[in-house]
Amino acid sequence: MKIRLFLTGLLTFIGCQLVHAAQVDTVLTYSAAMKKNIKAVVITPQGYENNKNFPTVYLLHGAGDAYSGWVNKVPAIKKYADDFQMIIVCPDGNVTSWYFDSQEDAAWKYETYVATELVNFVDQKYKTLKDRKGRAIAGLSMGGHGALYLSFKHQDVFGAAGSMSGGVDIKSFPLNWDIAKRLGPMDKYPERWKANSVIDLIYLLVPNRLALNIDCGKEDFFYEVNMKLHEQLQYSNIPHDFTIRPGAHNWDYWKNAIGFQLMFFSNFFNKAK
Repeated sequence: MKIRLFLTGLLTFIGCQLVHAAQVDTVLTYSAAMKKNIKAVVITPQGYENNKNFPTVYLLHGAGDAYSGWVNKVPAIKKYADDFQMIIVCPDGNVTSWYFDSQEDAAWKYETYVATELVNFVDQKYKTLKDRKGRAIAGLSMGGHGALYLSFKHQDVFGAAGSMSGGVDIKSFPLNWDIAKRLGPMDKYPERWKANSVIDLIYLLVPNRLALNIDCGKEDFFYEVNMKLHEQLQYSNIPHDFTIRPGAHNWDYWKNAIGFQLMFFSNFFNKAK
């Protein structure tokens, strides 16, 4: 009898944990700018069913990946959503969009999609804090560039941003990752490349407007451009967190880095209350 009662209690406890743990949904969103449906992962935290609104972190994937990359390769982000009580949204950046609105191909308008259309969709469908103080954006590699690029250009939408191993100066890599397909060749359109490169958009910032957290591995091929970004932010008196850790451009590094990024955003959200 005691064993049966114990097992019943244990199963009830496990059932409650399953019911109240973070929920992962794949949603279909529509981009009017690109006239197509786009998938995204939305993670809602434990307690989402309660009568309150939650801050949201938009988490961008890197080149060659997709909307499901983060949740499949770093399952711990579900626990982070619970621990930090935040909604995490992972949009699809179509392999190599670089999160620009392309001037070469009207079918690629991922700045408009992520910063406007997706944010509006999430705010309409989920219990979010509908204010820049309740929104952050981060990403790895191409997504690190995208997160800073979108936050610099849309400071009315995002209050905090983070980059992990970000390709923050695309001008240094004119032949890589299909960037020229989005902007045209750099030797032909140098101003386009400059206008879409994070390191050349620092002039848009004012001190303390955006909470910024930038990190990169010491062995990463983007290490030098991240150091240059850090130095130029310092020169411009833009406060930011900047971290160099041992590591290369791989998931071992990003699995570790994401916890620090989400903790940074949690602190930002709590201060904004």
